[in-house]
Amino acid sequence: MGLSLIDVSVFLVFVVAVISFGVLNSRHEKDSESYFLAGRGLTWWLIGFSLIAANISAEQFVGMSGSAAKDHVGLAIASYEWIAAVSLVFVAFFFLPKFLRSGIYTIPEYLEYRFTHSARTIMSLLMVAMLVCVNITAVIYMGAKALEPLFKDQLVFGTELDIRVLSWIVGIAAAAYVAAGGLKACAWTDLFWGSALIVGGAIIMVLTFMALDKPENFDIGVDNAAVCKSIGVEEGASLGEKFGQLKKDKMHMILDADNPELPWTMFLLGIWIPNLYYWGLNQYIMQRALGARSLAEGQRGVIFAAGLKLVIPFIVCIPGVIAFSLFGGKLMQENAMEGKRLNKPALAAFEEVKGTPATAEKVFPFNGDFAELHPDTAREMLAFNATVAGLRVTADAELAQLREELAPELAKRDPKFQKKLDEMAEYNKNRQKDEAEKVLGIGDLNGEVVALATDGHLPVWRQWVNWFGGKAPKAKKQQELIGYDHDGAFPLLVRYLAPTGLRGFVLAALMGAVVSSLAAMLNAASTIFTMDIYREYINKNASQGALVTTGRLCVPAAVLVGCFIAPELARPEFQGAFHFIQEFQGYISPGVLTVFLFGLFVPWTPRIAGAVGLILCPITYGILQLFFNDVAFLNRMAITAGVVAGAIVLLTLINPLRRPVELPEQQTFNMAASQGAKICGVLVVIATLALYVIFW
Repeated sequence: MGLSLIDVSVFLVFVVAVISFGVLNSRHEKDSESYFLAGRGLTWWLIGFSLIAANISAEQFVGMSGSAAKDHVGLAIASYEWIAAVSLVFVAFFFLPKFLRSGIYTIPEYLEYRFTHSARTIMSLLMVAMLVCVNITAVIYMGAKALEPLFKDQLVFGTELDIRVLSWIVGIAAAAYVAAGGLKACAWTDLFWGSALIVGGAIIMVLTFMALDKPENFDIGVDNAAVCKSIGVEEGASLGEKFGQLKKDKMHMILDADNPELPWTMFLLGIWIPNLYYWGLNQYIMQRALGARSLAEGQRGVIFAAGLKLVIPFIVCIPGVIAFSLFGGKLMQENAMEGKRLNKPALAAFEEVKGTPATAEKVFPFNGDFAELHPDTAREMLAFNATVAGLRVTADAELAQLREELAPELAKRDPKFQKKLDEMAEYNKNRQKDEAEKVLGIGDLNGEVVALATDGHLPVWRQWVNWFGGKAPKAKKQQELIGYDHDGAFPLLVRYLAPTGLRGFVLAALMGAVVSSLAAMLNAASTIFTMDIYREYINKNASQGALVTTGRLCVPAAVLVGCFIAPELARPEFQGAFHFIQEFQGYISPGVLTVFLFGLFVPWTPRIAGAVGLILCPITYGILQLFFNDVAFLNRMAITAGVVAGAIVLLTLINPLRRPVELPEQQTFNMAASQGAKICGVLVVIATLALYVIFW
């Protein structure tokens, strides 16, 4: 079910009208303050909507919705939104006053005033690299992913509109937009994109509940019996009973400590690091608040955005949970098997070599979903991989026999696997009668076989020694096969549930938000490069016009990098685009946040601490990712922040500042705080706590 002529017309009219309005309102920007900070004249409602529109886009509607569709995550992914609401309250009253008082253009600029020029330069380089290689890349991919189901199998001038072509379309559109208008164009159009996306998302949410209630009323290829079976309720169950079961199974904010993505331990520190960094120290977000015409306006806008964040999971995450019940039985499976950047290449490669495992030098990993949905193929791959790894197995053996043949040999070669077997035996010995017995699944066996074939069971340092010594295994791990295309959850909802006309409106709102987010990131990257690198090191006497021109030239360069990398994020090893963003931000966010906290609130922290903390962070996080990859990334962030904080405390004890650093102050800026924003901030915190109690 693609786009009709009416959908295309609605899409084009809405997009052209909104972008034209934004560019016209920003056409007089001739100096750097106008281009980069909208002339410091943004009002609270414009700041609030702009913050949300810069944040919610395909990253949420594709990435977060896709994560919510996963069984082991569910509604818990909403913590990124609800903890963000509390983080915004903190930012409004602790970060924003200090930044606005100093009159900075960029977040790294503050580090020069408080620490050293080198600290500013290090953070600028880290942020530009992160914006271009992670944030911009991921949003381009997710924007293209949102479009892909609607343009499936369609050709334009003989070219298929696949994820690669759509990535270039999205990137070029955003580049043209931001280069033409600057921050004010972004802020004005954000008002429309943000409103339209929330309205469109709310409509899709309502349609999702209608489809959950009576799926036969929609052309989605499943009936009520199939949906009830997927959820685990009796056929003929009411909407309330279906949702109640989903809430019981998949809508919990607190997950087990061993959850690979969102363990409850994240609330101790880990979840706060990316949120406080993102909302308080991320250039493309804070740039909106830095453009406020007064502190009170900025605080009102930030608290307004915090209130809106409480609503987002209801229109993003809950539809994602329901989408799996509607589409998981067919369409998500088909997309995974047929996707050109998902299972299709690996399956084709397996067909080519499956008859000659002894000389193949390839092994094929797969996840548990794939093993459950395609047991015969999974069993065949396991036997093939075992042969590649030098293990003897009986051809065409059933799983029980494969388990019996492989388990002893795997335990002999890998002590960690033996420990796993011992723990499983201990559990089965002491389990209650109503508890299921634990057994080795085909996914467990295959994961260990693949690890043995590729040295993946060895510590990273041993793998490096083998590689440098010419003893690295010849077998190469292929792309992991998956059971479901979770990132396709929201695009499928739009494609199959939205009626003609509304589909075009929702798509326009989504693509507008994608372009808006990209524009914000591109503007932020160009601002940091222009003000912190170009003006400081390349052309110290640059005119205002030269600065604006340089900023505009940075945009296409960043887009080129993003468009080249974006299609690769479809690969399963990235575990979804939203996970990709959060994982790789760990290289800078713990260090940046820790350095700023000490700089803002510990006046005797020495100047050298800024550069030390920023350099130590990616080194520490990189070591943790290499050697302790089984630790959840949010816990790795917490450990990294602890290491950086420890180093800064040590430096402070050894060589504290004798007198606090005198920071610049804007004499003409209105720094009166908003009392109303304080009251609303308290209400936001109370509402967040209530939501956690409801969905505990």
